[in-house]
Amino acid sequence: MLDIKRNLLSVALASAITLTATGVQAQTADEEAKNKAQAQATDLDTVTVTGIRRGIESAISVKRDSSSIVEAISAEDIGKLPDVSIAESIARLPGLAAQRVAGRAQVISVRGLSPDFATTLLNGREMVSTGDNRSVEFDQYPSELISGVTVYKTPDAGLVGQGLSGTLDMQTVRPLSYGDRVIALSGRYQKNSLGEAAGEDPYGNRINASFVDKFADDTIGLAIGYSHSEMSKQENQVGLYEPWQAVGDGWRPGVDAGTYYSDGIKALRRTGKAKRDGVMATLQFRPNNAWTSTLDAFYTKAKEYDTANQMEIHLGDFNGGYDRLNVTDAVINDNGSFVSGVAHNVYPLVRGMYNHREDSIKALGWNNEFTFGDVRLVADVSWSKAERDEINLENNLQMLPAPQLDSVTLNYGGKFPQFTPGRDYSDYNNLYLTNTIYGSGYGKTPHVDDELKGFKLAATFPAPDGFTLFSDIDMGINYADRSKNKTQAEGNINLGAQGDTSIAADLQYKPVNLGFAGAGYIPAWNVPAAVARYMVFNPTTTESYLIPKQWTVDEEITTTFLRANIDTQIGSIPVRGNIGIQAQHVDQSSSSNYWDGSQPVGSQVIPINQGKSYIDFLPSLNLAFQLPAENTVRFAMARQVARPRVDELRASMEFGVDTSTGKPGASGGNPNLDPWVANAVDLSWEKYFGNKAYVAVAVFYKDLKTYIYTEKRDGYDFTQQVDAWLDANGITLPPGLVVDKTGFYTAPFNGNGGSLRGAELTASLPLDLFFESLKGFGVVASASFNDSNINIMPDPATTSSVGSEPIMLPGLSKRVYNFTAYYENSGFEVRLNQRKRSDFIGEIGNFNGARTLRYVKGEDVLDAQVGYSFADGTMFKGLSLFLQASNLTNSKYETYAGSEDRPLETVEWGRTYQVGVNYKF
Repeated sequence: MLDIKRNLLSVALASAITLTATGVQAQTADEEAKNKAQAQATDLDTVTVTGIRRGIESAISVKRDSSSIVEAISAEDIGKLPDVSIAESIARLPGLAAQRVAGRAQVISVRGLSPDFATTLLNGREMVSTGDNRSVEFDQYPSELISGVTVYKTPDAGLVGQGLSGTLDMQTVRPLSYGDRVIALSGRYQKNSLGEAAGEDPYGNRINASFVDKFADDTIGLAIGYSHSEMSKQENQVGLYEPWQAVGDGWRPGVDAGTYYSDGIKALRRTGKAKRDGVMATLQFRPNNAWTSTLDAFYTKAKEYDTANQMEIHLGDFNGGYDRLNVTDAVINDNGSFVSGVAHNVYPLVRGMYNHREDSIKALGWNNEFTFGDVRLVADVSWSKAERDEINLENNLQMLPAPQLDSVTLNYGGKFPQFTPGRDYSDYNNLYLTNTIYGSGYGKTPHVDDELKGFKLAATFPAPDGFTLFSDIDMGINYADRSKNKTQAEGNINLGAQGDTSIAADLQYKPVNLGFAGAGYIPAWNVPAAVARYMVFNPTTTESYLIPKQWTVDEEITTTFLRANIDTQIGSIPVRGNIGIQAQHVDQSSSSNYWDGSQPVGSQVIPINQGKSYIDFLPSLNLAFQLPAENTVRFAMARQVARPRVDELRASMEFGVDTSTGKPGASGGNPNLDPWVANAVDLSWEKYFGNKAYVAVAVFYKDLKTYIYTEKRDGYDFTQQVDAWLDANGITLPPGLVVDKTGFYTAPFNGNGGSLRGAELTASLPLDLFFESLKGFGVVASASFNDSNINIMPDPATTSSVGSEPIMLPGLSKRVYNFTAYYENSGFEVRLNQRKRSDFIGEIGNFNGARTLRYVKGEDVLDAQVGYSFADGTMFKGLSLFLQASNLTNSKYETYAGSEDRPLETVEWGRTYQVGVNYKF
């Protein structure tokens, strides 16, 4: 019977292709042929699919049935999304791209815009984040606890919390939708190819369990999932100092004036562990068809640590005040960039950089749906909270007695930039914790907490008589109250009473090999233990330069919406969709402090509180035209907004007055920012073959009316700050000096926008659509092309990375490709995934804890998976085995300053291999 159905599938799909090729005229065939085709389609729908095809077909159904332009992924089975991180799966969707952090896909760009422009929901509710911003770090959500993700590329008036580039909604299991009890267990063992170093092995594991069942005559449903992971963190990196600058005559002896040159280089071997535990639970109660109550709970807690054992050399004529730098045999390329040479009279350091981070996310949501005849009411309350605590510690070692100067051979070509010192730095006894040219050490203990409370009340009722265009009307109100706080204590890590000292044997690890950078072996040691034994670290928040790093941002957003759902016909063409409007009332504020050193002791920390409120009206239209032969044409237009970054809304500032001119000035955040605003138009054509396959072409255009730039502006009102300053300094001013109330402020401001446009091509095709002999084979492929006329002036704090000239939009890759080839038959599964993107400007965090922008080389990441599932009727029914390899080609992460011959970071995370087992009762 199965073979008969498969033959029918081939016939029906081949017929659909023929109909598409020959045009709409083929649809005028007689009624008997139509009925026969419908009967075949109905028969095809009874085919039971599992594994890869099941996930693909579920996702196709979501896309086809949506009234908006969406992309979707769906778990092949409970707890079986195919990737290690949910971000890996999301990044394979058309128009989406991931940026890797620590070797894992962590943040997502949608349609060429940075993660700032997208929002993330969990079961339709906006989520908090552990970072300084509102964008979610997706690797905090175990893929095993997520049943699917829907990405909304066009706005919908009924969707609250949507972004400007897109809205990503992660969904967990709904137990009352399951037919049978499910108990699923899985385990994975993994290894990183870079191997063991500094006392850390390259192994990891993942353990997952899920339970879904219904009780009390199917009126109560319960789903519980647990995920544990322990992953090895392994990294090789070479980094060059910023900026690459054109040196002047005699600045760097031996280097010609005008040459672009970096003032330092480092190589490191990073090792550590990342542990995470996650729990998901959903309880549903449906005593009758008139009431469904759903309670969701989600909790994830992560703990990770790593140590970067590194050698670092200052090449900028700074060695502690000893002999001057001298560069010999300098080679300069045609672009004016320094390529190689020998730097003499440098004083290398060996450093230990330790980071420990703990974060947690808690989320609760309670949804109640009531039906009264043709009227449906929904009440939803939600709460989520995120917390992050970090400890960053640094030890610095140098050879003694000072100076122990060296000559180092430099070559910035090849897989990694190379530097080879003349001395041997592998002996622990020759290196001392001391007050080096970079001090003895520095540390930080940042803390972030983010809390979001929400309430939503919505109603759906039939359209009034006479409104034949609409099937029903949705209206509602949503209230969200968010508060994000950051503190960051910092301080020097000073030598203890014992003075200069080497690292004791009981704190030493086996030396690490920096041979990939040409630097040989260097010591590795237990950094936090060395700080505790030999050093003094008392972090504080009260130093003048730390006062602005403590801030709170509060947001209250009330969203009311009205949406009319369209279900009609234009001539013989069925049309569905929606038209509606949202009104967003935003009340934003921030509190912080600034330091005024001219004030009396005890009054130098001055509070600052600022904010504003405003209303945005956001109309939207989505139309889906159901053409013959399962063709769908979609059209959408809308006004969209994206809230400013949370850290850009901070009220903190660094303030001062130039007593020679009377001009005040400051730098900091801006609580008076308006959001990014865009008018958007989307058009797509989609051709479906049931829920088995589809091809699609989509184009979009976004006219950004505003953009947020960090820049220096004159005329900023400093009345509050100047008045306080005059109270303390007025009598000491030079005669005749008048202090202005307005001055220069370097901060985020709203400015003019521009346009963003793109095209997306997608195909999801089982190959037996064309040839029966290719049964089991299939491909899913997409290509995205983006362009923008928006050129932004870089943040003054990031000009050392990207220059001072206008740059393209951060996150924008002009080309993004995703390709998946698979084979699935008789229990065997083979899957090959490739994702590729062109160069883009990415966002990273620097040592100061601030974000900075870098040019990032395009990536090409290849993953593979092989598996086998035992069939029903065998003694191993429900058991499946798999082998998975991530980053098969060991694709590097590389950043550069303006042009690729001026490297900044070159990072290698290695390949990750996993072997696993799943068992489903």
